[in-house]
Amino acid sequence: MTDFPIDPATARPVKYWHKLDGDRIQCDLCPRFCKLHDGQRGLCFVRGRVGDTMVLTTYGRSSGFCVDPIEKKPLNHFLPGTPVFSFGTAGCNLACKFCQNWDISKSREIDTLADQAAPETIAAAAKKYGCRSVAYTYNDPVIFHEYAIDVAQACRELDIKSVAVTAGYVCPEPRAEFYQYMDAANVDLKAFTEQFYHKLTGGHLQDVLDTLVYIKHETDVWLEVTTLVIPGENDSDAELTALSEWVMENLGPDVPLHFSAFHPDYKMLDIPATPTATLSRARQIALQAGLHYVYTGNVHDKAGGSTWCHRCGEVLIGRDWYVLSDWNLTAEGQCKNCGTACAGVFERQPGHWGARRQPVRLADFSVA
Repeated sequence: MTDFPIDPATARPVKYWHKLDGDRIQCDLCPRFCKLHDGQRGLCFVRGRVGDTMVLTTYGRSSGFCVDPIEKKPLNHFLPGTPVFSFGTAGCNLACKFCQNWDISKSREIDTLADQAAPETIAAAAKKYGCRSVAYTYNDPVIFHEYAIDVAQACRELDIKSVAVTAGYVCPEPRAEFYQYMDAANVDLKAFTEQFYHKLTGGHLQDVLDTLVYIKHETDVWLEVTTLVIPGENDSDAELTALSEWVMENLGPDVPLHFSAFHPDYKMLDIPATPTATLSRARQIALQAGLHYVYTGNVHDKAGGSTWCHRCGEVLIGRDWYVLSDWNLTAEGQCKNCGTACAGVFERQPGHWGARRQPVRLADFSVA
């Protein structure tokens, strides 16, 4: 917890908290359950206490906006080739020592929130830039729960989908509300041991597993999973096998699993980058466990980045980095060679956004 001052004029009252005996209140949004005195912020930094209520300090304030390829989230089976309007805020409810967006997620400088936008403005901007979806990313949307839901509702009015890029560290009640408004999610399954979660993230594994099972079996949200493979920490054959078998048994063979490469960052600068061979090994372990769609990420690996028919072995969607090079799906999302369905959310034709990254400033943008 921190006593960094909260400006009541810019704070938005929120729910998911309760008063404790004594003079503290408890935040019930995530399993961290921060217990706060007046004026304190939780570990996430953006939710805090003012008087006798909890507030969100970043409603309507973002660390930036950008149009990205949907594959960058990464989502390989959700509207392939289309642009996604990406934004985040500041702060995070985990304390990952390997955070690769630490300048945003760990920011304690309000000036990092460089742009402001009402939910309706974000939806209108996404429409203007031809985006089929909006991604809540860069930091975890769990902590800007109310803002994300309001943006998602505004997007639905314009037939724009919502994508959560999240670590899945959230309590059951807010989780259920949040995923009513999401259309797709990529959840970081950071490792498959409680020791890793405790030592390197400050969180707990089981809460994330519960979120994954909930999304898959209790919602209609399209789900993909990502594991950042860190040398010496979560890259053993035993752990990769256990993780892959858990996904197979609890989520099923059609949930795509991404293994992405670590690069030295934040508080783990002494760990080397993940070799491509390690990711390829992880992919083979997961395929052998029975998963149909397994990918490598953050490296140039066309085979590991492409989608293959699990029945006949033909390439369904070829990818070279974020550029689609092949499209062998029928209008119904089936393999053109053998007719086997490919799991996912597809349109009749793929998008053609490619690898472009287009930063956007909303300061002068207004809803027509």
